[in-house]
Amino acid sequence: MEVQNMDDLILTTFDWVPAAPRGYVRDLRVRWALEEAGLPYRVESVPFRDRKAEHFSHQPFGQVPWLRDGGLSIFESGAILLHLGERSEALLPVNPRTRAEATQWVFAALNSVEMATLPWSILKFSDDSSDSPIAKRFEQFLAGRLQRMEPVVAERMWLAGTFSVADILMADVLRLVDRFAGLAAHPACRAYVARATSRRAFVKAHADQMAHFAAADGAATAAR
Repeated sequence: MEVQNMDDLILTTFDWVPAAPRGYVRDLRVRWALEEAGLPYRVESVPFRDRKAEHFSHQPFGQVPWLRDGGLSIFESGAILLHLGERSEALLPVNPRTRAEATQWVFAALNSVEMATLPWSILKFSDDSSDSPIAKRFEQFLAGRLQRMEPVVAERMWLAGTFSVADILMADVLRLVDRFAGLAAHPACRAYVARATSRRAFVKAHADQMAHFAAADGAATAAR
């Protein structure tokens, strides 16, 4: 039996996903934070196709990621990043005022912005090019949120002064919109995403996720 060091950080993601979501699976947010903080970690996998009871015991909705930190198991990327912020000043400011500012932007990214980007992105992933009333509503909802974000990121480099978990989450939320050219009319948002994703920690996290899923492709091919 493997003895787990109580200082181990173990990130769990899927063993494989289809091509379309690669580079956007949310374990990337956690990888990015861990790389920014320089915290050692390892990655474990669970089946994408056959999700077992053990999976649901860590993540009740059958999603990924979750993180084990010693005897603690945490799901939801926002909760994981806030937890890691307690371990590293590179992720959350120490000053109470700026920490509160970063925390509010964490919730803004996940509640105010992602709730608009996600349904819009699902339509794009499904190649739905319809001009239906619901599609128009999603477009308008997203446009309204981006309109409010544009002046915010135009006037500051990072949301809370210094780079933090708030920027990891907001940039990742907006990055998916940019994939489908949804930021074309919002140059400050595009520039913000470009700033964030040019960081070495993101580049490594993204490459590691892509390599992880590519390795699963290779293993499946070899097994045939």
